[in-house]
Amino acid sequence: MKIGTFFFKIWRWASIILVIGALVWTYSLFPEMVAVDFSDTGLAERYISKEHVFYIVMGLFLVNNVIIAGLVKQIPKIDATQLPILKRDIWAKHREELDEHLTNWLYCLVAVINTIIGFSLFALATINSTQYKMDVFDFAWVYYAGMALMIMVFLLPLRLLWAPVPKDRL
Repeated sequence: MKIGTFFFKIWRWASIILVIGALVWTYSLFPEMVAVDFSDTGLAERYISKEHVFYIVMGLFLVNNVIIAGLVKQIPKIDATQLPILKRDIWAKHREELDEHLTNWLYCLVAVINTIIGFSLFALATINSTQYKMDVFDFAWVYYAGMALMIMVFLLPLRLLWAPVPKDRL
């Protein structure tokens, strides 16, 4: 197993634990009505019940971890010449390496979505808490971290633009 494959699998499982832990912890901290939309001054404008937050997050979590992660099992069954990548014919000859790249990309996508959900839950819980005196602007880093992670995810398939290196040239 390559180190990249190991990293993405560990990150995916750690992100699953992060989301489950964040969901349980934040559900116990949320007031009955959770502020979810804020004005330019930082004051809450919209509220939803904490049950709705729970169901929305669980829906996103299940779609992410069941459907997207389920695609990983379908990768070996797809004909390599039908994939929307450049140099399909060359990659078809290196099927194991292609499968590994696509699997890592999907696992990374799942891990990024889980990580963003977990960080967002922690930020939402802190903003709605009466213990902490933080406002919505203190959590602008969640947006920037999420954008950086999403850019990273969409840069991973760039590796498929180059032909695989033959094993005798390594």
